[in-house]
Amino acid sequence: MGLARVGVAACDPDGMLATPLKTLRRDEKKGSDLRALAFLAAERDAVQVFVGLPRSLGGGDTESTRMARAYAEALAVELRTAGSGAAVRLIDERLTTVSAHRALREAGLDGRRHRQVVDQVAAADILQQALDMQKSLQRDVGIPVDDGLRPHDGR
Repeated sequence: MGLARVGVAACDPDGMLATPLKTLRRDEKKGSDLRALAFLAAERDAVQVFVGLPRSLGGGDTESTRMARAYAEALAVELRTAGSGAAVRLIDERLTTVSAHRALREAGLDGRRHRQVVDQVAAADILQQALDMQKSLQRDVGIPVDDGLRPHDGR
């Protein structure tokens, strides 16, 4: 999730492989990006939605970290409002955009095309990281986000 764009990725029903899906334009005033994400989650019967948490290299919070938390909370509310039971979880995304840019350069994409897909590729990296960690640890990973609309179970 950036200031201008939101990368979206999805995985197969077995939670094995993350793939880039689309890039949404951020719409802070009307929230159309949040509604689009809620629609995509419902359409795909999502169980969890991961939002990247951009911490500093030292692991601390930044203004971007605070924006990501606020975005995740707004998304959790939008999902509940839309009737989705998908849980929203924050997952550390340090260096995923850097990694996505590198992979796209190595694939030979030019700068303009780069910008169109880098957020999707970063989203797929974040999702794959979460899927791999969950599979390895045999539990949910990331920080649960409370939507403020129902009791939070702490998982």
